[in-house]
Amino acid sequence: MPDQRMPTLFVSHGSPMLPLEPGSAGPMLQALGQALPRPEIILAFSPHWMARQPILGTSTRPATLHDFGGFDRALYALQYPAPGAPQWAARIEALLREAGWDVHEDPQRGLDHGVWSPLRLMLPQADIPVMPLAMPWPLDAALAYRLGAALAPLTEQGVLLFGTGSLTHNLHEFQPSARTDDPPAAYVQAFVEWMRGMIDRGDTPALLDYRRRAPHAARAHPTDEHLLPLFWALGAAGEGATPRHHAGGVHYGNLSMDAWEFVAA
Repeated sequence: MPDQRMPTLFVSHGSPMLPLEPGSAGPMLQALGQALPRPEIILAFSPHWMARQPILGTSTRPATLHDFGGFDRALYALQYPAPGAPQWAARIEALLREAGWDVHEDPQRGLDHGVWSPLRLMLPQADIPVMPLAMPWPLDAALAYRLGAALAPLTEQGVLLFGTGSLTHNLHEFQPSARTDDPPAAYVQAFVEWMRGMIDRGDTPALLDYRRRAPHAARAHPTDEHLLPLFWALGAAGEGATPRHHAGGVHYGNLSMDAWEFVAA
């Protein structure tokens, strides 16, 4: 058993090109991975695997999924050969069922790019077991928070709850020619500053109501599946958690690459 409680984590994974073009987020993700306590396993929650109910990927060797098209051919050769963790399935399922979730297993499921692309930068050795958890859909911020809270006991057992998404995610305004040192779009800056302020303040009600309260919320997230892993990680850390912000800059003009650790009170 670990000698300390694991933090919960939200990282922005950005474009599938992140492993080849890490930009401003690369050094941040590398430093974050080096500073983390070593987990027993990583339970990963990504918007790139959705299902009608939670599903655990129980493969012993989850495949590296290249679940995208039209990118540099070199990207499709990249692998993240982390082992799986099927032996943990029973205890995770018990927590979810206790909280009222109908949970299933998929022994064939691999790791989507939202999971493996940031982990390749953070933990390049790929020697920590990774188990993916499907995002149940439909889902909103409050329900994502409750789902994370159901899994909070795992943080005392050495499990890193790894939420991966994007702090802003409007692909309609994606600017492929923008450099990472270009100023972000004004609406992105306003939304990011509001989110940082509410997280620093610990204002959970405001965060869960972000679509009404945050400036430019619908523009920053025309659909909010990429922000829901943030609320999942926040719920798993619990009220009074200490946030540790990791600035990742803005890629392509409008994809904020910020990350947070949440350390339970």
